[in-house]
Amino acid sequence: MAQRNQERRAAKARRREHRRAFAGPRIVGPGSAGWGTAGGTTPGTASGTPGSGTRAKPSAETISTVLLSAAREHWAGDAEAGVRIGAIVAGRCADQPDTVTAALRCAVLPLVSAAWERGWSPEDLHQLGRRRLDAAGVGYLIDAIAEESRQYAQASVPQRWADELRQVGAQVWWRPDQGHLQQWAQRHGAGLASALTTAIEVLAMLLALPVLPRIVPPPGTAPATGTPRPGVDQKILSRVRALLAKAESTTFPEEAEALSAKAQELMSRYSLERIVAETPVNAARNGGPDPLPAAARRLWLDNPYVAAKALLVGAVAEANRCRTALSEKLGFTTVLGDEVDLEIVELLSTSLLVQATRAMVSAGSQTTRSGRSRTRSYRQSFLLAYATRIGERLVTARDASTAAVADPARLLPVLAAREQVVDELFDSMFPQSVSRSFSVGNAAGWYAGRAAADLANLNTRRAVATGGS
Repeated sequence: MAQRNQERRAAKARRREHRRAFAGPRIVGPGSAGWGTAGGTTPGTASGTPGSGTRAKPSAETISTVLLSAAREHWAGDAEAGVRIGAIVAGRCADQPDTVTAALRCAVLPLVSAAWERGWSPEDLHQLGRRRLDAAGVGYLIDAIAEESRQYAQASVPQRWADELRQVGAQVWWRPDQGHLQQWAQRHGAGLASALTTAIEVLAMLLALPVLPRIVPPPGTAPATGTPRPGVDQKILSRVRALLAKAESTTFPEEAEALSAKAQELMSRYSLERIVAETPVNAARNGGPDPLPAAARRLWLDNPYVAAKALLVGAVAEANRCRTALSEKLGFTTVLGDEVDLEIVELLSTSLLVQATRAMVSAGSQTTRSGRSRTRSYRQSFLLAYATRIGERLVTARDASTAAVADPARLLPVLAAREQVVDELFDSMFPQSVSRSFSVGNAAGWYAGRAAADLANLNTRRAVATGGS
């Protein structure tokens, strides 16, 4: 009780500070202490005429401070802080749109820049925004990213960063010579108070960002030197995407499994053949380390059952010589490995998650004889079993592809060296990681999940041919 009373008193004190911040000095006449240029105004302007007793308009710095304070309150649990302070600022500054825009810009852009320093990327912010904000908030966040990105020379923006900016739609659509806030509000059919409420919610999210391991160089850094590594063959990727698209669209589980296995086989063979082609014979025989460093990607997972879905991603990653680390509270898993293997993991995991979810949902709701719902435990167990069995199948496919390589003596030392590189990167990024075990609480869900992952004929070539591919 005492703690709640203390929190209420603190909230009242903050509200009084906000009101005082916007009260400003009264302009009472020439020669008095209240006369002057408070808030950047001049005597006789709209801010107040001599002797009128009106108050000076707040400065952009004052408005920015109040908005950030409101964001901290929102972050601390005051869900109405954005609405309340947004209305106060809108009412007090309705005739100062340019000042409000400048204040908001001073508040939000440093926080976006700070997010990059904390290891976040444009796609990361977009994904977190989708989970924490409404559609209007996501739109404002993307605009803030686009505005912040304008300060960097194009040559100093890494290609992967530029790709993410393009993927999230971070582009300047508004007229920079006019206020962004007004144009944004008009585009979304919102008033000033509503627009400020949205901005405060975005600020609150940015203030609460934790530090993440950096997986891509931020903008403004010097471009990488040396010979860039060739990307994945786009023809191979197109074939794999076509197979996975068919797997996701078919209504026959056997065909979906066969198509997914075919995609894994195709990409695994391509990865191994590329390793052999890129590795000098002498280096392979001497067991020299792979000079190309491992990389990392974050795969964001939708609620519910984030941990079970991450187990499926982990199974795909393990079958493709990668490692994973789950950040469950934020909703993503980090995958570490060779760039080609990461491409396989991302493509295949995304498709298998679609297929697993469809098979899981098709089972409908599950209840006990007494009518108690067991849907959650059923689906959790379903996904755990599905991930386990899919992992077994993919490892089998991987081993078959490895055995089919023409020069295994040249391949195996390189694979061992790459595994070491991945392990070293994992240890440097996640030095305090811990293993986690999962329990199965629904036998029916477990058996259904294994069945869903085990329907296809292991002879993928024959199964794909039967499916008309």
